[in-house]
Amino acid sequence: MLVLSQSDVAEVCSFDAMLEVVADAFRAQGRGAVERPERPHFPVGKGRDGEEPPGTGLAMPAYIHGNDYYATKLASVFPGNEARGLPTVQAQLQLSDAETGTPAAYMAATHLTAVRTGCIAGLAARELAVEGPVRLGVVGAGAVARASTRAIAAATDLESVSVYSPSASKDAFAADLSGVADEVRAVDSAEAAVESATVVVTATTSETPVFDGEALEAGPLVVALGAYTPDMQEIDATTVRNAVRIFGDVPEEVAETGDMRDVGVDASAIVPFASVLSGEAGRESPSEILLVDSVGSAVLDAAAAEHVYEEAAATGVGREIEL
Repeated sequence: MLVLSQSDVAEVCSFDAMLEVVADAFRAQGRGAVERPERPHFPVGKGRDGEEPPGTGLAMPAYIHGNDYYATKLASVFPGNEARGLPTVQAQLQLSDAETGTPAAYMAATHLTAVRTGCIAGLAARELAVEGPVRLGVVGAGAVARASTRAIAAATDLESVSVYSPSASKDAFAADLSGVADEVRAVDSAEAAVESATVVVTATTSETPVFDGEALEAGPLVVALGAYTPDMQEIDATTVRNAVRIFGDVPEEVAETGDMRDVGVDASAIVPFASVLSGEAGRESPSEILLVDSVGSAVLDAAAAEHVYEEAAATGVGREIEL
C-alpha cells in the first residue's frame, strides 16, 4: 500500500483541483449515489475526576458509487490542543480497493480534512456570494479557517480578509495569509470581522455563538463550519432567523446542531447544499442573508482521498510498504 505523510498530501493537494473534486462529491451525495454510514463520535480521555473529557473521537466511512476506492477516516477533535502547539483536528485515512477490499493507501488526513472543509466555503462563496469582489470576515484562525480563506481566494475575486480569534493566532493568520488578498488584517472583535463582510466564515469549536447577528449588514453569505453536535454552536438565533435560506451539507444532521436546535429549525427547512451545485437553488436577491451550515461529510473525504492517491501514484509521491 502507498503511505502518504502530511507533506506528501500537501504536495499533491491543490485548491483549484480540490474545489471541483468536492463539488462533484456533493453532486453525487445529492443524487443519493453514495454510501455514508452513521458517523459515531464519542468522548475520549475520561477518568479525570471533575473534568470534562479533553477530546472527541470520530470514525467516518464512505463510498461514492462507481468509484474505484472507499475510505475510512479516523479523526479527533481536541479543543485544548492549541495551547499544546498541536492541531485541534487530527485525522488519518485508509483508502481501500472497492472491488477487493485490499488496502490501497494510508495517509495523514489532517491537512486533507482542512482542505476539503475549506472547499465548502470556497464553493459557497463562488455560488452564493453577492456579485463583485469578496470582503471576507473570518472568526477562528486555525487550519480550517486558513484553508477556507485559501479556497475562497482560489474560487473568487478575494479583495480583503478580516480575521478574529481570542488568541494571538489571529496575528499569525494575518501574517501567513498576507498574499491571498490586497488586505489581510487581524481585528479586535468578531463583530469587527463580520460587520462589512460580504462572506463570513466561522471555523471554531465554540459552544456559544461567536458573533452578534446584528452586526451583519445586508446581503452577506455566512458559512458555519465548526458545530457538528447539539452542544456546539457558532451562529446565534438572530443570524439563523434573518437568513432567507439555510443550506446544509447534511440537512438532517445540521438540524441537530446547536446552531439550529435552539431556534427550532427542522431539517425540512434546510436546503441540501448539493442543490446549489446542481443549479436548483441559490441566491435570489443581493440583499438577502444566506447561511450555509456544515457538519462535515465523509463523502468529501472519500473523494478527496481518492484524488490525492491518484495524483501521488502518478507523480511518485509517497512510500510503498507491505502490511
